Amino acid sequence: MEYFFQQLINGVTLGSIYGLIAIGYTMVYGIIGMINFAHGDIFMVGAFIALILIVALGITAATPLLLLILALVLVLVLAMALTAIWGWTVERVAYRPLRGSFRLAPLITAIGASIALQNFVQISQGARNKPLQPLISGGFSLSDSASGGAGFAVQISYMQILIIVVTVVLMAGFTLLINKTSLGRAQRACEQDRKMASLLGINVDRTISLTFVMGASLAAVAGLMFLLYYGVIDFYIGFLAGVKAFTAAVLGGIGSLPGAMLGGLLIGLIETFWSGYFSLEYKDVAAFSILAIVLIFMPEGLLGRPEVEKV
Repeated sequence: MEYFFQQLINGVTLGSIYGLIAIGYTMVYGIIGMINFAHGDIFMVGAFIALILIVALGITAATPLLLLILALVLVLVLAMALTAIWGWTVERVAYRPLRGSFRLAPLITAIGASIALQNFVQISQGARNKPLQPLISGGFSLSDSASGGAGFAVQISYMQILIIVVTVVLMAGFTLLINKTSLGRAQRACEQDRKMASLLGINVDRTISLTFVMGASLAAVAGLMFLLYYGVIDFYIGFLAGVKAFTAAVLGGIGSLPGAMLGGLLIGLIETFWSGYFSLEYKDVAAFSILAIVLIFMPEGLLGRPEVEKV
């Protein structure tokens, strides 16, 4: 039983990272009805920006706790701001000029932007893995290793707590932003009918750009959490994480923020439990199989809403 709870904690932590990335997919799709295939690489760029800032500021595990907290907050803010610029650039270059074109054109351009970002980081930072010494160590033991005679202790690290807390706070904050602010109302109006929203005085271009910026900022948070949790990144992590996050968004219901978060948690739990109890090599097969089964019976996803076409 202890092993089950340990895998549960690990799965929720991994799923939280997937969920943060998946929100970016689902926000963009909710407004313009298209998938930003460069979003996974925006997450990768955010991780590299965070690593560069940490090295530039000389942050190490020996840094005093208060200075470490302040430095990581500064890294987070700068990484979100710089990554948001990349997200805005992708929207401005790959999506806005082709918004009135046939639906396949911006998708192809987004894939091109994804490849460009991968190669840019590979050339500028090198193809080797970039390690980072653990900055946040320690944690809590939730059960005695001698309990049950299994000799296994359930532990949750401070880093896992940080990831889960940050994810919950950001999820709550973005939910309030979408439901309670003028920007959120503008986003929901553009989601329903961009032309009518424009006639009512909403700046559709600015709203869409801000949506890309918000999604990229969340990807930067996920990139920093990934870097601190795993301690190693490379130029290819964006593709793998992007595919998983896109799967999570579809599983939860593309266009639904709670669905993206739920899908991310489910993908993380499926991967972790499958790796723990069965075979590590087939964890991706298990995740995509669950996705296929869910979509057979619920084509709109777990929390997605069926599209109603008015005539």
